[in-house]
Amino acid sequence: MDLLALADFNLVARHGGVGRAARASGRPKATLSRRVTELEASLDLRLFERGTRLLKLTEEGRALHERTGALLAELDETAAAIASGGGTPRGRLRISAPLLFSQVAMGKLAAEFAVKHPAVRLEVTTEDRAVDMVEEGYDLVIRVNPEADESLVGRAFLRDRLVVVASPDLGRPEDDRPVPAVVRGGDGRSGVWPMMAPGGRSRIAFEPVLTLSSLIMIRDAVRVGVGAASLPISLVSRDLRAGSLVHWGDVDAPEIALWTLYPSRRLLSARVSAFLDHLRQAFPHGTPDELTAFVGS
Repeated sequence: MDLLALADFNLVARHGGVGRAARASGRPKATLSRRVTELEASLDLRLFERGTRLLKLTEEGRALHERTGALLAELDETAAAIASGGGTPRGRLRISAPLLFSQVAMGKLAAEFAVKHPAVRLEVTTEDRAVDMVEEGYDLVIRVNPEADESLVGRAFLRDRLVVVASPDLGRPEDDRPVPAVVRGGDGRSGVWPMMAPGGRSRIAFEPVLTLSSLIMIRDAVRVGVGAASLPISLVSRDLRAGSLVHWGDVDAPEIALWTLYPSRRLLSARVSAFLDHLRQAFPHGTPDELTAFVGS
């Protein structure tokens, strides 16, 4: 594939027409039009629907633009960095992060990064779903216990664990009676928390009395004393030290691991490397206590 023709196609696609692309780039309209036509011929695809005034991307053209536009921009940035003799982070950095981590830490992390690297235009979106990094144009994603994906590489940078906590006014059950519980999502049915406590393994039956969509909301409800809940230790450790909540035990479940992921086939850009370094500085050992200290500092 002719990379120059591909670059001209992306230029026209980005500006929505040959005339606009020519004015923005200073390139001749005839050259841009010819390049796009040659690319369509080489691919045997129609990339634009041609009207009297505007060019509209076809479905194939949109897919090609989404998949190649970011890669060409990255090549341009890499060439510019090499030409300038350094790897100064610059350009747009798009990150997708999960809800809870975004609520408690991402605002501060992003602000500190922006101060440290003013040439980077950082954009963070919050969502718990598994995004398609290439299709949606993300440079980096942060995910909780992600499934294995051969197209992505990364590392766990922060670890947490689940504990069952309650208000001191809510006594821990002495028998098998279910305790009132605040739960996240689900169908509101009763269940059991498998526990690891100093005395060994145990089980606590629970009956949901309140269903909320956010772990922070659940913590706030537990503080009031409406019921017990299973929450990350980093979210409640300050309450436990203050005595406003009590620890009934650790949930016998796999640890919570937050991972940074990026496409394995891409060169690691200076801006992604800089953000990974920023996370390592914020959480050098990746412990729940470090997250608690970072949020509270």
